[in-house]
Amino acid sequence: MSKYLYCYKELAELFSQNGHSLYLVGGTVRDFLLRKELTDMDAVTDAKPDEMKQFLDGFKVDFTFAKFGSIKLTINDVKFDITTLRKERAYSDSRHPAKIEFVKSLDLDVVRRDFTVNAMYLDKAFKLIDLVGGEEDLNKGVLKMVGDPNKRLQEDPLRIIRALRFSLTHNLTIDESLKKAILKNISL
Repeated sequence: MSKYLYCYKELAELFSQNGHSLYLVGGTVRDFLLRKELTDMDAVTDAKPDEMKQFLDGFKVDFTFAKFGSIKLTINDVKFDITTLRKERAYSDSRHPAKIEFVKSLDLDVVRRDFTVNAMYLDKAFKLIDLVGGEEDLNKGVLKMVGDPNKRLQEDPLRIIRALRFSLTHNLTIDESLKKAILKNISL
């Protein structure tokens, strides 16, 4: 087991002992499935930042963005970005949600994610939780948006550039509906 996965397992156990779940998410899961070396450790939890403060003493933790549900934690030189599960509403500046709400459900968190291949979770037993068909899309080499591509690109136009980057760096074909949405919203 890699140092990164070992550290995740240790951290997930600590969260579990304190009544919370910790899942790997996003590009970390995608790269795990592609058997790529892990470097970025992104995780989500049902614990709110103030709850995490109660049991993460002794670790190097940065709570600068805690009000957004995001902390940075280092364990054995492995850096984790840990975000509380959340829903997002109304992107007021075409980049950041005007309102976030902490939730307890992966079902509610997954709809805010950008692409299906970045919207998968791994639990502490390394069991894949795929609510949007990301594994199938990854196996087929297809890049699809979670939800309506037009709406998602209008929420955050940076997703257009992210789509192009993921397409090129992971050799993924952009799904036809996403391609049309990119062309329709390219002026953003």
